[in-house]
Amino acid sequence: MNETKTIWMNGKFLPWKKAGIHVLAHGLHYGSSVFEGTRVYNTDSGPAIFRLKDHTKRLLYSAKALKMKVPYTATQLNEATIQTVKKNKLQHGYIRPVLFYGYGKMGLNPKGAPVEAFIACWPWGRYLSDKPIKVKISSFIRIHPQSTVADAKIAGHYVNSIMAVQELSGTKYQEALLLDYKGNIAEGPGENFFLVKNGTIYTPPLGTILSGITRQTIFEIAEDLRLKIKEKTLSPKDIPKADEAFYTGTAAEVTAIGSIDDHVFNKGKTGSVTAQIQEAYMDVVQGRNKKYHKYLSFVG
Repeated sequence: MNETKTIWMNGKFLPWKKAGIHVLAHGLHYGSSVFEGTRVYNTDSGPAIFRLKDHTKRLLYSAKALKMKVPYTATQLNEATIQTVKKNKLQHGYIRPVLFYGYGKMGLNPKGAPVEAFIACWPWGRYLSDKPIKVKISSFIRIHPQSTVADAKIAGHYVNSIMAVQELSGTKYQEALLLDYKGNIAEGPGENFFLVKNGTIYTPPLGTILSGITRQTIFEIAEDLRLKIKEKTLSPKDIPKADEAFYTGTAAEVTAIGSIDDHVFNKGKTGSVTAQIQEAYMDVVQGRNKKYHKYLSFVG
């Protein structure tokens, strides 16, 4: 892992190697923590964090799902994020804010355990690949929406994703695709999913998936490019009928999918619609599209 110098933790800046938690922290035992993944990009005006306010808003939404009484406001967390990036002199990379129930209470009910917070950042390139990836439908399904608050980024949810990824170990596939409890397409382990057919982009509706911030940006970009984009229930039967597919996410950005379960799209090459979305997205996050400067928090 690419270490940086400083981590913000509970209102203070600590050296990377000295930022730690107690082994009996509630969040470590029960997954009672929430997190975000945010990126900072180098622009012509210096490093800028993309959609910081939206990520912080979702972080606090997730915290509310676990009834956390967060001791920091959104404004304080945003400023702490900017200062963390600034102190580490990070030009391009990844930011991980986490809220968790700490040490002081054991047992499933976290009431009485303190809510702690940290923000770390480090250099990190694209999560998946610059080239189209091979995807396999997982034998694990996306968590049932009535089992939890499915659109919150709760750490415990990601055991589901871990198992889907581990299932691919030793295979030719680079990423999984999870179905929902009805057998319809949900999302990747850490990405939202899109299909393209006859020039129209389709993506599963909200309900069993994470309301991705990159996903929301893609809707705006598609409108700018005058591309039709629709939320639609998709089943595995729709895959061989499609022309292209891609994943989106803060870590994955816009990643072309070359094949799903050995059905190959566009001879395994990035399709024209996906390429347009990829190019436009990078223009947005790297500050080349002034319309989207509203989403950039410049570090200064």
